[in-house]
Order: sequence, then C-alpha cells, then structure tokens
Amino acid sequence: MKKLPIILSVISLLGVIALAAVVFSGKSGAQAGTEAAAVSETGAQNSTIVYFNLDRVLNEYDMANDLRSVVETKVNSINQEVNRRGTKLDQDIRSFQEKINKGLMTQSVAETQSQKLSQQQNEFQTYAAQKQQEVVEEQTVMMNQIADAINSYMIEYNADKKYAMILATQGDILPLPLVTGDSALDITDDFLEGLNAAYVKSKASQKE
Repeated sequence: MKKLPIILSVISLLGVIALAAVVFSGKSGAQAGTEAAAVSETGAQNSTIVYFNLDRVLNEYDMANDLRSVVETKVNSINQEVNRRGTKLDQDIRSFQEKINKGLMTQSVAETQSQKLSQQQNEFQTYAAQKQQEVVEEQTVMMNQIADAINSYMIEYNADKKYAMILATQGDILPLPLVTGDSALDITDDFLEGLNAAYVKSKASQKE
C-alpha cells in the first residue's frame, strides 16, 4: 500500500524573512548616499548601508535552534505514529490476501473483510494527511516566531545604530541580494551577539 509521506523540512528556512532593506532612517536620498561612503578603517559608521548574513543568523541564533529542537521532537513523534499505523494496515492487507489465495474464507466473509480494510485504508489516508498538515503548521509557526524575533530585535538594534539601510544576504556560491561587499560593513557578528543576548535576557525574565 502506498502511504502518504510526511516530509520534515524544519531546517530549511530559506526565504523565511524578507529583510532586504529592513530599516530606513529617514535620511534624504542624497544625504544617505553621501554618508554611505563615509566608512572608517574601524568599520561601518552610523547612517551607512550595512548587511548581515541571514544564513548564519538562522543557524547560530539560539532561539532558532531551541525551537527547531522542539519541532523536530514533535515531528518525529508524529512520523512514528503514522508509520506504526501504516505498517499495521499493510500487515492486515497482506494477511487478508494470503487467506484469499489459500481459500481460507468464504466469499461472503471475504467481501465483508475487503470492505472493512478499504474503509480502514481511507481512514488512514485521511489521518496521514491531517498529520502532514500538522507538521506544516508546526514549521510555519516556528518560522514565524523566528522571523518576528529577528525583526523585532533588528528594529531595536537599528534604533541605536541608525544605519540608513540594513540588507540581508543569503547563499554561499552567489549570495543574494548582496553578491560582494566590504567586510567592514558586515554586521553579522555584532547583530548575532546582541540577538542572542536579548534571547538569554528574555528567557531569564520568563523564569522570574
């Protein structure tokens, strides 16, 4: 019997957050363009255009890793139960077919049993589809929580930094939308440090 697969794609969060051009400081176009060029040897200054590596943030953000662990546990439990039920149904169908082949039941009993197994198969397919939807919902909620937390901290972060624009870049071979840039404008390390510190603080406050 062909069973409906439940696909786990928890780790794949590509495209979760549209953070290109996240925050604008309200500077005029000419002023922002002038200030974007004013970068010292020590790194990006206020009112410049900077960027961060979204892949690294998603992989190294403690909250994202904690949520992924929780969702993976739930999904594994769902998969195990679906597989258990599917295996049991397959065994029942094979047993029924063997009895038919050996002539171990009358035609009327066989028809009744066949109808019962057909109903069970339909019920299992409905159940598997429902569980697959649960997995999708769990993943969607998780991704929304991560996106909201990153975006909320980004607003707080830039309220202090006051960059004219913050870009998010993704990918290794040809990262987009920023293919290449001055490493002095890469705020990933600084942003991750603050993001994880904010998460630790949030967890501590919840325990109080």
